[in-house]
Amino acid sequence: MDPVLYNDWHPVARSSQIAAGAMLAADLLETRVVLWRDSGGALHAWEDRCPHRGTRLSMGTLQDDTLRCPYHGWAFGKEGRCTHIPALPNAPLKAQVAVYHVQERYGMAWVCLGEPAHAGPPAFPEFADGLLRKVWCGPYDVQSSAPRIVENFLDMAHFAFVHEGILGDKQQPVVPDYTVETFDDAEYGSGVWAKQCHAWQPQASRSATGGSDIEYTYRVVRPLSTILTKHPPGAIREAIALFSQPLTETSTRVWIIMALNDFVSSEGSMREFQDTIFLQDKPILESQHPARLPLAPGAEVSVLCDRMSLAYRSYLKQQDLHYGVIR
Repeated sequence: MDPVLYNDWHPVARSSQIAAGAMLAADLLETRVVLWRDSGGALHAWEDRCPHRGTRLSMGTLQDDTLRCPYHGWAFGKEGRCTHIPALPNAPLKAQVAVYHVQERYGMAWVCLGEPAHAGPPAFPEFADGLLRKVWCGPYDVQSSAPRIVENFLDMAHFAFVHEGILGDKQQPVVPDYTVETFDDAEYGSGVWAKQCHAWQPQASRSATGGSDIEYTYRVVRPLSTILTKHPPGAIREAIALFSQPLTETSTRVWIIMALNDFVSSEGSMREFQDTIFLQDKPILESQHPARLPLAPGAEVSVLCDRMSLAYRSYLKQQDLHYGVIR
């Protein structure tokens, strides 16, 4: 298992999906996870596997803060230790379910399978801004590696072709020069960013009533997490965050959280707008070969406007990432 991702935090569900006394199955890094909330409201994340014969615990029952396996009825208490074996009531209770670190932030459940290298999930400062409306979009399941998906999110040259009439115009495909740098600050943490990015967009958002030149800033805040901020003229900074849940090396669940200055559009229409954009990207992403992102110089042909993509690949190499990439 890649220690970079094994020891990082990953989104696995919306917090609202997990009610008290309920379980939810999830997958992360080829590991089955069961999320469950105890009677006091605390969230737990365990390996979704009974240590007896490997059955998914999420298929069983949760009662009185005890999970019971559906196969042989073995019961496990809050700490993941077996508390009862129906077939042998007096047997030694040695079985232990693997217990993972879990946090709730930005309205989502985040899991770390290993020992956390960071105190918590990636920084998303715009989420705390009360002047911005928060809308959750997705999740979107994509048969592609998470690094490929992040790189696509950072790419502006495809706007005129994949998102024509919304984020781009084939008559204006040129990507103006922009600045790429590393950053390390109290607001976003550390990573790589592209700033002073400009694009002409016929409809930059659900509430847009006409085309305009939009200034973007892209920040890669963790290997599989990125935040786009917009700077509409005369308005406050908005943000769209993309957080990846790597299921396998070449399959990913994508979560998007928008923090926008739009209190007029319905939440459904805002989500539908984002769905349209992402579902235009999906077939492109699933067609890319290889599905894992190549990091070797010269593996794919790049040009000047790909500088943010190249900076992201360099960042992944510096982070020593191996999962979902070809080194």
